[in-house]
Amino acid sequence: MMALWAYSGERGPAHWCEKFPDANGNRQSPVNIVTKNALVDASQGPLTIDYSSARCTEIVNNGHAFQVNAQSSDTNLSGGPLLHNYRLAQFHCHWGSKDGQGSEHTIDGKHYDAELHMVHWNTDLFQTTGDALSHDKGLAVLTAFVKIGKENSGWTKLVALLNKVKCKDDKCCIEDGFDPSMLLPENKKDYWTYEGSLTTPPCYESVRFIIYREPVEISAQQIKSLRDLLSYKQSGQPESGHPEHLSDNYRPTMPLNSRVITASFHDK
Repeated sequence: MMALWAYSGERGPAHWCEKFPDANGNRQSPVNIVTKNALVDASQGPLTIDYSSARCTEIVNNGHAFQVNAQSSDTNLSGGPLLHNYRLAQFHCHWGSKDGQGSEHTIDGKHYDAELHMVHWNTDLFQTTGDALSHDKGLAVLTAFVKIGKENSGWTKLVALLNKVKCKDDKCCIEDGFDPSMLLPENKKDYWTYEGSLTTPPCYESVRFIIYREPVEISAQQIKSLRDLLSYKQSGQPESGHPEHLSDNYRPTMPLNSRVITASFHDK
């Protein structure tokens, strides 16, 4: 069956609003972060991140990206700009087909090579991820930029798992668990934050983004494991006019409009 949306062509981002009207909203994501315009709010305090009991049970190639699903009831994201407790639901990445592109958010107009999204849902106000998905304050997405550099041992296990989900709809059980905190940068105190949306359809305006200032480094070989993922099923072939590989799966930046981006740090 033909996908309802894509990252290029007649079902690309410019056309998402035809089937998903929220994509035309006023608080869409991603955005360009102009660092000199960010409002410093040191009173936000530190984030509390507890993935110690995270049960990441499955990795899936959904035809747009890889996604690792989490089922633990004990993970927690709170503090900082968040007024509620949030639980990890899944994480995924966006990346480019070549160096210098791939992140969804940009910093002063600059793209990183990839962007990691840890998606959490509000357990104080909602009963399930599905309930939270379309409501204000429903989701919090912890975001890390990824750049090509030295090999990152924290990403070794993820890279090995990617080799098991090469094609669309491939899935694999994660037998011995996975610690998502291994994927994050060391500096977790410095971040930007703003209110936005899902960056993929249906583009619900339900997300508080928390974007780490410090990028994560991974090697060229490690990012190749992302670029080698395929957009079609094992028994099939790429859709006409669409690329063979899963790459450039990032939405262009959207207008900030009247929103304010705050920073937890003073720019030096």
